[in-house]
Amino acid sequence: MIKIPAKSWFNSIFARLIFTYLVFVLPLILLGVYLYHWSYDNASQEISLSTERRLDQYAVELNREIEWMELQQFDIAEDRKLNRLAVLWDMMDQVERRDTLNYLSERLASFKNSTAYIRNVHVHIPTVNKSISATQGIDNFDESAYEYFSSGIQGKGTRFTVKEETMNLSAVRLTGKRGEPPLFVVQVELDTEHFRNELTRLNLYPESSTFLIENQTGQAITDNQPREAILSNYRQYSVKGTHDDGFRMKVEGTLYHVSESHMDSLGLSLATYLPEKIVTRPLSKFYHWAWLFAITSFIAITAYLYSSYRLIHIPLLLLVKRFKKMEGGVLDIPIVHHRQDEFGFLYTRFNQMIENLQSLIDRDFKQTMMMQRAELKQLQSQINPHFLYNSFFILNSLARTGETERIEQFTNMLGEYFRFITRNETDHVKLKEEVDHSRIYTEIQQLRFSRRIKVDFGSLPVGMERIQVPRLIIQPIIENAYEHSLEKNTASGLLVIRFHLEAPYAEITVEDNGSDLHERDIHLLQERLHNDAGTEEMTGLMNIHRRLVLTYGEKSGLFLSRSELQGLKVTIRIQCKEGEMECIDY
Repeated sequence: MIKIPAKSWFNSIFARLIFTYLVFVLPLILLGVYLYHWSYDNASQEISLSTERRLDQYAVELNREIEWMELQQFDIAEDRKLNRLAVLWDMMDQVERRDTLNYLSERLASFKNSTAYIRNVHVHIPTVNKSISATQGIDNFDESAYEYFSSGIQGKGTRFTVKEETMNLSAVRLTGKRGEPPLFVVQVELDTEHFRNELTRLNLYPESSTFLIENQTGQAITDNQPREAILSNYRQYSVKGTHDDGFRMKVEGTLYHVSESHMDSLGLSLATYLPEKIVTRPLSKFYHWAWLFAITSFIAITAYLYSSYRLIHIPLLLLVKRFKKMEGGVLDIPIVHHRQDEFGFLYTRFNQMIENLQSLIDRDFKQTMMMQRAELKQLQSQINPHFLYNSFFILNSLARTGETERIEQFTNMLGEYFRFITRNETDHVKLKEEVDHSRIYTEIQQLRFSRRIKVDFGSLPVGMERIQVPRLIIQPIIENAYEHSLEKNTASGLLVIRFHLEAPYAEITVEDNGSDLHERDIHLLQERLHNDAGTEEMTGLMNIHRRLVLTYGEKSGLFLSRSELQGLKVTIRIQCKEGEMECIDY
C-alpha cells in the first residue's frame, strides 16, 4: 500500500476530500441530533406540564377537603351536647346519657359519610369512660388514643398527626384550667386506601408513580403499586421547594422525570415519577430513523472514501512516489498502467518525460565525463614537465654525493608517483590512495627542502579511507603551496595537511605560513575560483574545484581562507551522500 508522509497528510487531496464531504454531511447529522433533542425536550416539557397541572388541581381539591373536615371537626368540638356530656355526665340520668351518646354517634357517622377521605371519626371522653366512633358506635374508652392525640408530641406534623402509619386530624377540648387533661379528643382518621386510589388516578401511565408525603414526619402514602425504592430515593435527595419546575433522578438504573406540587399550608407534598422511556416512546420511530440515517451515512462515507482512495488517492500517490524517486536520481521508473482516464494521460506523459530526461542526462553526462578527462589530461600535462625537471635535479645531486640508498629510495617513490598519475583506467580512486600519493609527493619535495620547509602531514581517519574521490585533488594543491608560497618564503616554511570528518561533510585542509597574501587577495582568488575566471596560475585549482562540484554537488569544492599560520588555507570539502560512499566517524 502506498503511504503518504505523516507531515503532509493534512495537505493531501484525500484529506481535503474527507473534509469537504464532512462539511456537507455533518450539518445534516447535527441537524438530526438537534431535532431529536428538541422533540425530546418538547415532549418532556409537555408531559411535565400536564402532570403538574393534574397535581396542582388535585392539591387544590385536597386542600378544600381538608379545610372542610377541619371545619366540621371544630363544630363537633364546639358541640353543646358533647361538651355537656363531658362535663355533666354524673348529673345526667340514664335516658339523657343514652340520647346524647346516640346523637353523637349519628353525627359522627354523618360526618364520616360526608367525604370519602375519612375512614372513621372518634371522640375520646375520659370523664364518661367512653370512645364514640362513626363506624363502631359507643365503645370502651381508648385511653392510648386519648393520650397519643392529647399529648401533641408523637407523630405531630404541620396539621396532621400520624398514628400507626395513618394520618389523622385531631382536636382537643380543654377545661380552661392549667394542668388538667382535656375534656375530650376529636380524632378524624383519614382513609389511606382512598388516598392510594386517588394517587393511582393521577398517574398518566402505568409505569408512573405518585405519592403523598407529610413533610414534618416523613409519612408517605403511595399509589396502589409498591414503590419503595422510588420513595426511599425521594426522601433521601428531595428538599422541599428546591425543584418547583421538576427534576430528573436515577433509581435502580432507571432515569425518572419527577414533578412536584407542595401544599405548604397543609405541610404536604405531592410527587409523580415518570420513566424517561415514556417520554422517548413517541420518538422511537424518529430515533430508529436517525440511527438508520447515521448508519447509512457512515456506509456512504466509507464507500465514498474507499472509491476516492482507489480512483484518486492511490494513482496520485504513485505519481508522487515516482517524482520523488526521480528527484533522487532514479530514472528507470516508468509507470506501467492500462488506464484510459486523466491519470492514464499523466502516466503516459510522465513516461515520455523520463525517457527524454534520461536521454538528455546521458548526453550531458558523456559531455561532462569527456570534459573531466580532458581537464585531467591537461592537469597531468601541466604537472609532468615541471616535476620531471625537479626530479632529475634531485637525482643528479644524489648521484654526485654517491648516496646510493637515497637514490634507491627516491627512484621507488618517483616510480610510485608516476604510476599513479599516468594510469587512465579510472577517474576515481579511494581517498586513501589519493592521500598516499600526496604523501609520496611531499616526501619527494622534502628531499629538496628538508632544511627550510617542515611538513606536518596528519593521519587519515578510518571513516574517510573508502570515500571515492576524483584523482589528483590533493597533490596539486600541495604543489601549489610549494611553488607560490613556501619556495619564496625566506624564513622557515611550514606546511600542514589535516583531515576532518563531520557528517555530512569530509574535509581536507592544506595550509602554509606564507606571508605574501592579504585578505583582499584571498577574496579575489575565491571569486575567480567560483566564477571560472582564473588566470593560468588558477587553472589547476579551478579544475579540482569543478570536478568536485560535478561529482558531489554545489556544496562541495574548494574554499579559500587565511590560515592561522598567516598563509593560505585551502579546504577541500566533500559532501557525503548516503548510499554512495562510506562516511562514518569512528
